[in-house]
Amino acid sequence: MKRQNTLLVLSLSISAVGFINQSLAATELAKVNGTVITLEDFEKKYKESLRFFRYKAPTKKNVLDDLIKRELGIQEAKKEGLEKDSDVKERVNTVLYHSLLDKRLASKFNAIQVSDKEVEEYYRSNPELRTSHVFVQVRFDANQAQEKAALEKIKKIEGILKKGDKSFAEVARTFSEGVASASGGDIDFQTKDKLDPVYYQTAVALKKVGNVSSIVRSQFGYHIIKLTGIKTFDDVDKSTYKRLLFDDKRAQIYDGFMEELKKQNSVSVNYNLLKE
Repeated sequence: MKRQNTLLVLSLSISAVGFINQSLAATELAKVNGTVITLEDFEKKYKESLRFFRYKAPTKKNVLDDLIKRELGIQEAKKEGLEKDSDVKERVNTVLYHSLLDKRLASKFNAIQVSDKEVEEYYRSNPELRTSHVFVQVRFDANQAQEKAALEKIKKIEGILKKGDKSFAEVARTFSEGVASASGGDIDFQTKDKLDPVYYQTAVALKKVGNVSSIVRSQFGYHIIKLTGIKTFDDVDKSTYKRLLFDDKRAQIYDGFMEELKKQNSVSVNYNLLKE
């Protein structure tokens, strides 16, 4: 009797193992040099791929073929040792960086709320402005002599403006560089995200239409800026400013997160070595 029970248990065990193996084999959709693409993994990837097709979805066969090609490519890359390549490592690090931000900050970004009242308050400090400018370009790779020459030129132009013999527009048309010179330096109405930060803050600080700035240096070169218009809140595109405020809130969350990371880690910087 005992022997019969033992045989029965053994028989059931063998049957169970056979059933499990059949189940596993049933989910094996494809195999590439021993790497299995399961039906479950495929279905997940297929559903993800549908998000990128608005009108005509890909066939399941096409998606599976792409997964196989991807796996073949990955295996070939590993054979060539590409995972040790410095450029590849840098790309992987970039993916890791963005994956961290997604994991730690995505929920906070998604929770951002922007009310109409907040947008109106935000606009008071970040208005849409119309400006004209006299501009002397300084290339990003300019040497000291070129930088000095550009500064001397803008100073001479400033002297001409101060004499008052010519209007700002006339001076800009005659002496300014860049595409705006043809229109007397006018660059029309612009929001803060469309202008260099130094340029925009200088224009905001002018406050009153008609005021002219002193010489300022932006990342593009030297400017003398004239404020020629300020839109009222009623005249601006509210959706644009809602987006700008959303972006500012998102930047604050990101900056706060990075400041915390700095406190938790050892970071040393020598900014004196940088040459602007």
